[in-house]
Amino acid sequence: MRAVSHSCSCPEVRTSARVLIVEDNTDLAFGLSRTLEAYGHRVAVVADSTTTIAQVLSFQPHLVILDLMMPGLDGFSVLERLRTDGFVMPVLILSARSEEADKVRGFRSGADDFVTKPFGVLELVERVSALLRRARPTETPAHSAVLPAYVRFSDVLVDVAARRVSRGDQAVSLTPKEFDLLLALVRQPERALTRATLLRDVWGHAPDIQTRTVDLHVVELRRKLERVPSRPRHIRTVWKTGYRFDP
Repeated sequence: MRAVSHSCSCPEVRTSARVLIVEDNTDLAFGLSRTLEAYGHRVAVVADSTTTIAQVLSFQPHLVILDLMMPGLDGFSVLERLRTDGFVMPVLILSARSEEADKVRGFRSGADDFVTKPFGVLELVERVSALLRRARPTETPAHSAVLPAYVRFSDVLVDVAARRVSRGDQAVSLTPKEFDLLLALVRQPERALTRATLLRDVWGHAPDIQTRTVDLHVVELRRKLERVPSRPRHIRTVWKTGYRFDP
């Protein structure tokens, strides 16, 4: 992490949030904590992954920043415990591990974003702000069509209100962001959506943030929903643009 300047001019914060940092590197945790506090958030830090669940119960964070390489339980195990126990707050993974397999595993475990160390402070703050905005939607975007209660394609049934998906008579488990991405696509059928548009609408990211998050989530949606994921019928790639949903 680059040095944090605490004399920087921070943007006005409309809504503060409780952020839990799970990080055993005390210097990094201190820098993150001071930066987020400068942006108006309340921050708690836990350095022992085995006490994370207890801290979540007591602190009730709106967002968790989670290191993967922790003593005791690793970050993947902590994340899986959080999701199994029913916690739905956004989780942003921090890791020095940059392999795509680690990112895929993180998203499959229920992560909402993945940031590789070293990282820029301003980018991390933007990602935190984006996740918090998406977790607290205030209105439906003007360009978004209202979806019916159920969406069907092939043998897939999407229960929009209940946020449940099934194929045939089998339930399909989607992470919160996978479901949000699916809705963003089916809301505008047969329309090519750029990666920047999907990052903005699903993750709330600024368009200049470079990330493979959209691509990795599309891979997971295809794996779970397409009959032949390598030859997708419904979640199509639009060359040099992004993705399109074909009913």
